[in-house]
Amino acid sequence: MDDEAIIGLFFARDERAIRETELKYGRQLTALAQRITGSPQDAEECLSDVMLRTWNAIPPAKPQNLFAYLVSAVRNTAINLAVRMKAEKRGGKQMRLALEELSESLPASDDVEAACSEAEAAEQLRRFTATLPPETRRMFILRYVYLLSVKEIAEKTGAGVSKVKVTLHRTRRALKEYLGGEEL
Repeated sequence: MDDEAIIGLFFARDERAIRETELKYGRQLTALAQRITGSPQDAEECLSDVMLRTWNAIPPAKPQNLFAYLVSAVRNTAINLAVRMKAEKRGGKQMRLALEELSESLPASDDVEAACSEAEAAEQLRRFTATLPPETRRMFILRYVYLLSVKEIAEKTGAGVSKVKVTLHRTRRALKEYLGGEEL
């Protein structure tokens, strides 16, 4: 079933919307949540929470891209859960590493919170990623959105581990320059 039909089910308040969403995207969303939380049980909890929130949000919300909407919701839910559950002890190494890597390129969180909303920061990141070549953009998103390890990115893209590391390093440096050139 396509996304428009699923969103139509949500608007009709038809419970099949949840089933169809889980059939289409459940495995990918659960895998993302599990990479962040380190626990299959926590990943299932995240997916359930997101399905409930999505049910309550649509309508009135009508996401332009249902998968992106769900990925964002699952990612945020899983990160919040991982922080609460002390993810470091439960396998949250990839999240910690990814955030440490990006911290060198992004301004301090206090500066970001004081200067702009999360939506503005997200828009700047979206504009930055739009400037990247497709392969570089894919590596960046796989690392910092889906929180894959460098090895997993190399396997998915067919690139060597060294190339992935260098590409991500150069992209973080480019992000730092890009953000340095704009008022946050």
